[in-house]
Amino acid sequence: MNIEIHNCNNIDTATISIAGSKLNIKFAPNGTGKSTIAKAVLLGVKGEQNLLNEELMPFKLRKENLDNKQPEVKGAEALKSIMCFDEKYVSQFVYKPDELLSNSFDIFIRTDSYKQREQEIEELVSNIKQLFSVNQELDALINTLKEMGNAFKTTKTGLSKSSAGMKGLSAGNKIKHVPAGLESYTPFIQSQNSVGWIEWQTKGCEFADLSDNCPFCTSHTADKKDQIKKVGQEYDKNTIKNLIALIGIIEKLGDYFSDNAKNTLTTITTLKEGLEKEHESFLATVKKRIDDFTEKLEKLKTLSAFQFKDGEKVVEKLPAYKLDLQFFPELESKNMQDAIAPINTSIDKVIEQAGQLQGKINQQRREMKKTIELHQKDINEFLAYAGYRYAVEIAGDGEQAQLKLRHIDHEEHLSFGERNAFAIVLFMYECLSKKPDLIILDDPISSFDKNKKYAILEMLFRRDAESCLKNKTVLMLTHDVEPIIDTVKVLYRKFDNQTTSVSFLKLNAGVIEELPIQKNDVKTFAEICSNALGSSKDDIIKLIYMRRRFEIADDKGDAYQVLSNLLHKGNDKARGIDTREPKDAAGNYPEMDQTKFDDGCTEISSHLTGFSYSELLGRICNVTEMRTVYAACTNGYEKLQVCRLIDHEENDAVIEKFIKQTYHIENEFICQLDPAKFDTIPEYVVAECDKIVAGVSP
Repeated sequence: MNIEIHNCNNIDTATISIAGSKLNIKFAPNGTGKSTIAKAVLLGVKGEQNLLNEELMPFKLRKENLDNKQPEVKGAEALKSIMCFDEKYVSQFVYKPDELLSNSFDIFIRTDSYKQREQEIEELVSNIKQLFSVNQELDALINTLKEMGNAFKTTKTGLSKSSAGMKGLSAGNKIKHVPAGLESYTPFIQSQNSVGWIEWQTKGCEFADLSDNCPFCTSHTADKKDQIKKVGQEYDKNTIKNLIALIGIIEKLGDYFSDNAKNTLTTITTLKEGLEKEHESFLATVKKRIDDFTEKLEKLKTLSAFQFKDGEKVVEKLPAYKLDLQFFPELESKNMQDAIAPINTSIDKVIEQAGQLQGKINQQRREMKKTIELHQKDINEFLAYAGYRYAVEIAGDGEQAQLKLRHIDHEEHLSFGERNAFAIVLFMYECLSKKPDLIILDDPISSFDKNKKYAILEMLFRRDAESCLKNKTVLMLTHDVEPIIDTVKVLYRKFDNQTTSVSFLKLNAGVIEELPIQKNDVKTFAEICSNALGSSKDDIIKLIYMRRRFEIADDKGDAYQVLSNLLHKGNDKARGIDTREPKDAAGNYPEMDQTKFDDGCTEISSHLTGFSYSELLGRICNVTEMRTVYAACTNGYEKLQVCRLIDHEENDAVIEKFIKQTYHIENEFICQLDPAKFDTIPEYVVAECDKIVAGVSP
C-alpha cells in the first residue's frame, strides 16, 4: 500500500509505503514531519474535512494560496479503521488504582474465543430473551411497573416523605375532594389540564393586592380576594402533578393488579385527608413486591453466564427464575398470569438443556481465568524486565472485571516514563481487542533507556501473534536508530523480512523521499570510517573519518594527536601541541615532540597515501579552499564536520548540539547507519551551516 500525503504542515509531497501484516519502521530525524504523517493518515481515513479542521494546512499557504492547494491524503481508501499511539493517547493515563484502563473487560477478557462461547450460551437462552425483545406489551409492562416502584423511595423507617408518590398523596386527593369555598372552581380543578390551570391561577394571585379589581378579568372583586388566594393556599402544582402521574401509572397497570390491590390503591389515591399508617404500610408492601418482580424480569431480560456463580449448578438455579404469582399476591391476576406464562414455559425449555448450558458456562469460566492469568503474567513480566516497581491484576466478577495497578512498595503517581510504558502496552491490548486495519506508533520508545526500549519491542512484537502486534500492519515512525539496529542487524533472526520492513525518510525542500534500509546498511562506525578512507572523498574528509575511528577505538596515540592538531588548525605551533602532556606555568600545553609527531604522521600515511601535514594544514586554514570542500560534500554529516573546521568557534546555538555533541566524540552508538548514504542531518541544520560557511571571512 502506498499512501500519498500532500500539503500537510511542512510536507509538500510524501509517498509512504506500508507493507501489510508487517512492522513498518520509518526512521527519520526530528523535524522531518513524522507526527504530521501520523495525523494526516489518521485524519485522511476520516475524510477531507477532518484534514482541514485539524489545521494541517501549511503556514506558507494560509496567507497566499493562488493554486487553492489543500491538505490531501490518497491511497488509504481501503483502511476502515486506524488506531494511533501518540501523546494524546498517553495523556489519558495517570495513577488510577480503581481501573487503569476503561473497558478493561472488553479489552482483556472479551477475546474472539470468549465471544464464541458467549454466542453459544446466548443461543441456549435465546428463547427467554426473545420474549422481551419482540414483545412490546411485555416491555411496556416492565417499564410501567418500574415507574410504580420508582414513585416511592424507602428509608429505614418506611416510605420516604420526599418521594414523588408520597408527595402526591400527602394532602389527600383535592382534585376529587375540592375544599369548601372553592366549589365554583371545580370545572377547572378537575379538568385534564388542572396542573396548568393551578399554575396560571397562583401566578395571577401574586398581583391581587395591587388593586381591588380581579387580576384576571379586571372586574371589581374586593369581596372575593380571599377566595382567589385560597386556591394557591390549598393547591400546589407539583403535588397535583405527582398525584395525577401516580393515578395514571395505576390506571395503566389496570388489570395486571389483583382485584383487591386495584380496589385498595383506588381507595388510597382518592382519600380526602391524606395517608394513615395502614395506607403507608400497604404502599410499602406493593412497592417491595413490584421491585422484586421487576428485578426478576430484568434478570431474565439480560440472562447471561455471569448470573450463575462459580460452582453453582444451572439445573438447580434455573427454577428460581420462574415467576410464581402466589408470592406476589398484589399482581395475581389473569392478565399478569397470561403475560408471564410464556416466560415460565421458555425457562422450562432451558432447564431441559441445563447440561449443555452448564458445560458452556464452565468452559467459558475456565477460558476467562486462563486469559486473565496470561495477561497478568505477561504485563507483570514486562514491568519486572523493564525495571518498573509496579504490578497489575485483573480483579472483579464477570463484566465488572477491571485492570488495577499497584506499586510494589507503596502507592504513588506514575512518572512520565512509567506512564508512557504502561500506555504503549495497554494500547497494544486495545489494538488486539479492536483489530484496526492499521496501527500507527508515533515515536513510541525514543524517551526510554536501552533496556526499556528492548523490553517494549519484545512485548509488542516478539511473542505469539495472538497476544502481540506481530503480523499486524503497523507503521512505526521514529527518530531513534536503536530499533533499526535491533530489528535489522543485531536481532535480525527474530525480526526478519517476513515480519519487518525498514526505511529512512528524508525531507528535502518539502518533499519526503523514502530509502529502504537493509542489514548491510547498519555498520559499526569503524566500518564506516574504513569505507570512507578507501573512497574517492577529499583527503580532508578522510582525515575527519580517520580521527573518528581513533576516537571510537579509544586510541589517543601519536596519530590521533597529530590529527587533532591538524583539524584544530595547528594550535599556533609548527607541530601543534600535545594535550597528553602537563601544562606549563602559564597553563599552556607544550609543543608536540618531534619524534612523536613523526611517528604520528607515519601511522596516518599508512592509511592515507601521500599524507602531508603542512599541505593539509594550509588547506584547512584557507577559508576559500574549505568552502570548495564544503560545496563538494554530498551529505549533511560531512557538511557539519567541514563547517566545524571552517568556524571552529561554533557560536551558532542552533547547530552547536549537532556539531559538538551528537556528531562529534559523544556518538553513543557502536552501530549506526552510514551518514554518507542516509542523510540524517535535518534540513534546517544544514541551512544554518550554509549561513555560517558563507559568513566566515577569508
